[in-house]
Amino acid sequence: MASKTFYAVIAGVGAGTGRSVALKFAKTYPVVLLARNPESYGDIVEEIVDAGGRAVGITTDVTSQESVESAFAQIQKTEGFAGAGLAAAIYNVSGGFGGRKPFLETSIDDLDASLSANPRGLYLFAKSALPLLLQSVPESPNPPTLIVTGATASTRGSAFFSGFAVGKFAKRGLTQSLAREFHPRGVHVAHAIIDAVIDIPRTRGFTVNNGVPDGKLDPNAIADEYWHLHTQHRSGFTQEIDLRPYVEKF
Repeated sequence: MASKTFYAVIAGVGAGTGRSVALKFAKTYPVVLLARNPESYGDIVEEIVDAGGRAVGITTDVTSQESVESAFAQIQKTEGFAGAGLAAAIYNVSGGFGGRKPFLETSIDDLDASLSANPRGLYLFAKSALPLLLQSVPESPNPPTLIVTGATASTRGSAFFSGFAVGKFAKRGLTQSLAREFHPRGVHVAHAIIDAVIDIPRTRGFTVNNGVPDGKLDPNAIADEYWHLHTQHRSGFTQEIDLRPYVEKF
């Protein structure tokens, strides 16, 4: 039995995957929700607290070193989290999508947005989270875990998605490097390729895979897999998974 309490932190929280992951991890840990706008995490914090869990939201710009460091410092001063160990850190920030756009119509701002939210944001988040995850290795009830959300564009640069693919490729590469460095030190680092349209409020009107049942990826299914990654025994760490509906072409 662990002699101290532990918590999870999720960066990139909204109505879809971030909410589902927060609710899943909140069944076991107090959770910290990071998002650029309070509107993104407010209702989720309330939902967790109403269900008997503990959650706090912190307005954070993951592309700003000062903002990320300030958020982690605030966690250590917050009642219920001060003195606790970090068990899981999930980087679920998407960013830099911008929709389909021919390459010759992309701007340097499109490129910068993708690079800022993806490799830069992960770099800053991991810089703050990994030292805490390392500290948790001896006592954490599950291997301390860093999970990074990727996309189809993490492995395949499709036409009209050049700006998006740049950031996703870079984020995947950074995650692989972190896994090779920190797995031997007891921290599980995993990258999840989300190869599908996720069933969230924004996509409810989209017809995907001819409208068949479960043709979109349920964010609760993603959360279940993230929890599975977190609870894996260290003799069998998964570095990368890809998730898609049963009818999705790949």
